[in-house]
Amino acid sequence: MICRRATQTRTKMGGLYMLDYGAGNVRSLINAVEKLGYHIEMVNDPADILKAEKLIFPGVGAFGSAMESLVSKGYVEPLNQYIASGKPFMGICVGMQTVFEGSEESPGVQGLGIVPGTVKFFSKQDKPVPHMGWNAASVVKELKSEDASGQAVNYSIEADSVYYFVHSYAVPYDDSLREWTLSTTQYGSEIFVSSIQKDNVFCTQFHPEKSGFAGLKILRSFLSGTGFVDQRNVITRDPRLISRDRFTKRVIACLDVRANDQGDLVVTKGDQYDVREKNTEAGDVRNLGKPVDLARRYFEEGADEITFLNITSFRNCPLADIPMLEVLRRTSETVFVPLTIGGGIRDVVDPDGKIHPALEVAGEYFRSGADKVSIGSDAVYATEKYLASGGRPSGDTAIETIARAYGSQAVVISVDPKRIHVRSPEDTPHHTVKTPFVGPKGEQYCWYQCTVKGGREGRDIDVRQLVTACEKMGAGEILLNCMDQDGTNAGYDIALIKDVREAVRIPVVASSGAGREQHFVEVFRETGVEAALAAGIFHRKEVPIESVKTELRKSGVSVRGIDETLL
Repeated sequence: MICRRATQTRTKMGGLYMLDYGAGNVRSLINAVEKLGYHIEMVNDPADILKAEKLIFPGVGAFGSAMESLVSKGYVEPLNQYIASGKPFMGICVGMQTVFEGSEESPGVQGLGIVPGTVKFFSKQDKPVPHMGWNAASVVKELKSEDASGQAVNYSIEADSVYYFVHSYAVPYDDSLREWTLSTTQYGSEIFVSSIQKDNVFCTQFHPEKSGFAGLKILRSFLSGTGFVDQRNVITRDPRLISRDRFTKRVIACLDVRANDQGDLVVTKGDQYDVREKNTEAGDVRNLGKPVDLARRYFEEGADEITFLNITSFRNCPLADIPMLEVLRRTSETVFVPLTIGGGIRDVVDPDGKIHPALEVAGEYFRSGADKVSIGSDAVYATEKYLASGGRPSGDTAIETIARAYGSQAVVISVDPKRIHVRSPEDTPHHTVKTPFVGPKGEQYCWYQCTVKGGREGRDIDVRQLVTACEKMGAGEILLNCMDQDGTNAGYDIALIKDVREAVRIPVVASSGAGREQHFVEVFRETGVEAALAAGIFHRKEVPIESVKTELRKSGVSVRGIDETLL
């Protein structure tokens, strides 16, 4: 394997700046801005903020970490001065939350205080948290007449579009925020502020840079406009009269990436995790395409997310040269939906002996274009440690350290279980499920054993122990595979998925076994999961993504449409 260090040149143009406080995925925003024909410079010191003519403050992470970074870098005072100057300001996600007075995520930490109100934790009573996926934004402001500045008050937020959200905390709408609220979104029974606009300030809780072409239109509106709307020319509707939950189910394309015998990265897929061809003398690694090209194809075909699973360890590469970093960088140049990376999110040792903790490894992936990281074997080891301590989090696992810095929504747990059949629940201390997949001796029950090392080694932990422990340690999503179904095209393991969906209050992604459109309908209808993932059937073009979504719509399942154009 040849490790290549990426090099990049960037043309600079004064005026447009990005404030990066040191966490989260900002590369996708840079790429989105450049896709629109603009060049953006990074704020490197406090003086740069006051040089800006337009300023974007993006963020993926925790409120407290963001504010502490702003304070330590000396950014708070010049940021307040910049906003008070009347020049255009755009905040995204945590960048929006920081303009409020504080957040329940970080009690005692003061926000910028530009907007009155407190960011609060979502209720889990009627929905999974984080709010992770595509939802609508209902615009509540409109112009009485054409604004003299030419700036659209809604910044091109459209009623028929949905946008990508990933957060556990939000600002509940109330009438005290009426003059600030541009749009609201309903999730479950809660109505929250999904964008704000007043004078020169425009912020979104959702991520325009990850919301396909619908999101790029919003960025273009901010970049091309004057950034100021005369509030005397605006009327506001009551969001409670127009609000409804339009949260959609996600269809995710998964790419298993590894090096072939020639050292090239390819997307592969196997039967029961065996990725080598059986009908060739050499037994070559199955090659279904190049990862960057396939990811772009799936984005254009309407995939709601792309997941890369790195199944090659790259042991001989320094962290900064791991080839998957370059895959993410190149993918994020043309793919504007969320990217998840799994495999290798653990403590890493360079060939020269330098140790990189899992938090640093995750940071490299985020800065290269990833929105979430998926943890597999290390989640099992962390659960073993958690159970051995009597259910007390240690605070030092990859799950906990990454969630503290970037938020729980950035941490996905990838589970590779296999069925262990038993005659009755009394035959094992583990949590059992009655399964339609009868065992070799007619057993009707099984427990799902968690595995490590790509499914090669079983551990004495069942799936329910794993997912409940990982949720308590701070994980924000479960990617639920099933080794027995993988590659079968016989459908998802509904009993397993339903059992896990009932055990946790974080989003669950169903994986393994999809072979036709109806399998997606079944898993959404029968389990209530938030997302369903497939790989081989998409790679081989056996089942197009759009035909999956068409079948889901016919069955009454709400899904996102394809953004066909930026125009």
